Amino acid sequence: MKAAMIEKNGGPEVLIHGDLPDPIAGPGEVVVDIHAASINAADWKVRADEYGGLSLTFPYVLGRDFSGLISALGDGVDDFAVGDAVFGVCDVGQEGAYAEKIAIKAAIIARKPDTLSHMAAAALALTGLTATVSIEDTLKLQSGETILIQGGAGGVAGFAIELAKHLGAHVITTASAANHDYLRGLGADQIIDYNAEDFTAVVSGCDAVFETVGGDVAEKSFDVLKPGGRAAFIASGGTAPESARGDVTALRPAVGRDREHLERIAELVALGAVGIPPITEYPLSEAAAAHRVSEARHLKGKLVFKVR
Repeated sequence: MKAAMIEKNGGPEVLIHGDLPDPIAGPGEVVVDIHAASINAADWKVRADEYGGLSLTFPYVLGRDFSGLISALGDGVDDFAVGDAVFGVCDVGQEGAYAEKIAIKAAIIARKPDTLSHMAAAALALTGLTATVSIEDTLKLQSGETILIQGGAGGVAGFAIELAKHLGAHVITTASAANHDYLRGLGADQIIDYNAEDFTAVVSGCDAVFETVGGDVAEKSFDVLKPGGRAAFIASGGTAPESARGDVTALRPAVGRDREHLERIAELVALGAVGIPPITEYPLSEAAAAHRVSEARHLKGKLVFKVR
């Protein structure tokens, strides 16, 4: 099979396009012929060794979410058939979606809705999983509450804006001026241009914050919470940053892998609660170019590899 892989850590230039052996389905696994795979910030952070301490076996195939057709079943798999269209996110600690095929546990993938293309399903998989776990399971956002979602134009944050509006929340977000119309279309009630305003000067009394940017933005996010408020962080490492305030709660969403959350994504799409983000398409052979765009952090929507 063809794959985009790295043979060492480094910049985007270390990504190469070449051949690897086809995977084989073990017990409880299926092989999926990948049609589309999305690009996430976690991918280039692994490539650049930003997490530190990861023990990678080279050549190493990046990529965490995908959509495609099942081409083989392992022993014990009886809830899928060869030819089924599925989408999913690799198990924690597993990657490998930048490839034409992947072997993965059947229990953590879901059937792709007929109404979604493979490109759309791949674009929604990890972003939707992260957003639903963060907004519904971790922050437990309720109707009538006010939430600040940092970095609204990104894939996860965009999904979170639509989900928060569907739940009945008042949504404030931050973005450059060029993305304000896009975010209004997602349903944001108030948009702050982070290049022109300090969000802490114009926002206060929030019930919740969903922080997707990191750095000093994460630290300052505590300032806009009301007493008893809570904040969820996905861009500040494996643990939530500590707050100097004792009257608010800092949370790190535990983004696991299961079929239930993927089916929730499909349900939200079917309800019209969330839509397909803007997709920028790349072939696998241009993985380095895609990583350069992702690493610049100014993308609207999602980058997705069209594999087949």
